[in-house]
Amino acid sequence: MKLRHAIAAVVLIAFAATAVFAFQRGGGRRGFRIFQDSDEPLVLPSDASEKNEFNFARLRYSNVRASGMWAARGSWSVDYPKADRQFLMGVRRLTRLNTHSIETVVDLHSDEIFNHPWVYVVEPGHWNLSAQEAAKLREYVERGGFLMTDDFHGTYSWGNFMASLSRAFPDKSVTDIPDDDPIFHVVYDLQDRFQVPGIVNYPFQQTHEYDGFESRWRAVRDSKGRIVVAICHNMDLGDAWEWADHPEYPEKYASLAYRIGINYILYAMTH
Repeated sequence: MKLRHAIAAVVLIAFAATAVFAFQRGGGRRGFRIFQDSDEPLVLPSDASEKNEFNFARLRYSNVRASGMWAARGSWSVDYPKADRQFLMGVRRLTRLNTHSIETVVDLHSDEIFNHPWVYVVEPGHWNLSAQEAAKLREYVERGGFLMTDDFHGTYSWGNFMASLSRAFPDKSVTDIPDDDPIFHVVYDLQDRFQVPGIVNYPFQQTHEYDGFESRWRAVRDSKGRIVVAICHNMDLGDAWEWADHPEYPEKYASLAYRIGINYILYAMTH
């Protein structure tokens, strides 16, 4: 089955199953249906207590600053939990991974993070890691963990991101990932990548936010050259996962976002 048809099938399934899970980010979503929390209790999937090969782990962190709804919830929770669960539908549909159908939230205060080989961080341009948290993050990747960061834009957010990242890896540099790196070819060939916009860009006459004009694919590597922190800067893959079920969200962005996420997971589990 061609990727376009496979993604379309994922989108149809996701539309039927995940509308009740999303939170409203607010602002800039002109014409989009906004999925609100309801007062109905969240019904967990039948495999909620099962053990699986892969669990989607999302990192909870403290904010540098927060305003509006994020003052209460924190930037770590952007797109949560709909993006996570809808993306997991794609992983289950497009790979042979035995994948848990709901996400796990982890932090850098307990040892739970060590149970997950792959951890996702959204809006790390707002994170503020303490020295203790930074040390735990370094220990996590030194023990084989993989961190994927997403959805932060421009030079201001980059500066905040690097301030905390440098506490964890003062001896490491951030470098661009070349097109021929295995992470772009472990499942899908991703040489032809482009900027994936957030929903705030609807109707997508432009794809950048702030001064983040160019999407950047960067990484921190360990001493053996393995990527341990994959940095998706000036793009919003989480929004593409979250809104893939909406008819006005372009399929080309959703397809690329799914492929990137799947490649990063399989790289983390095989390298």
